[in-house]
Amino acid sequence: MPETVVTKENFTKEVEQSDKPVLVDFWAEWCGPCKVLDPIVDAVADEKKDRLAVGKVNVDEQQELAQQFGVMSIPTLILFKGGQPVETIIGVLPKPELEGKLTPHL
Repeated sequence: MPETVVTKENFTKEVEQSDKPVLVDFWAEWCGPCKVLDPIVDAVADEKKDRLAVGKVNVDEQQELAQQFGVMSIPTLILFKGGQPVETIIGVLPKPELEGKLTPHL
């Protein structure tokens, strides 16, 4: 499932105005743990596509967004619901743990 590339220019439309909760993955090309987490996020996104949207923020290209949400280390996942952050997950989690953190918000 292709994720949406989220930028400061489309953040309002893609995240704040989404009719579904949006899981935003803050990552970077050089980040090894981000590459480990990517297929886990993809699998969750695919399985929950009816109830969850997924966006990706490249922190090297979107430093302003990363700063806005206090992203100090990557990978960081922030779940937005109604345009507001409701869950922050830092680091790599196994798929069942990630789903456990997301499910109460879906």
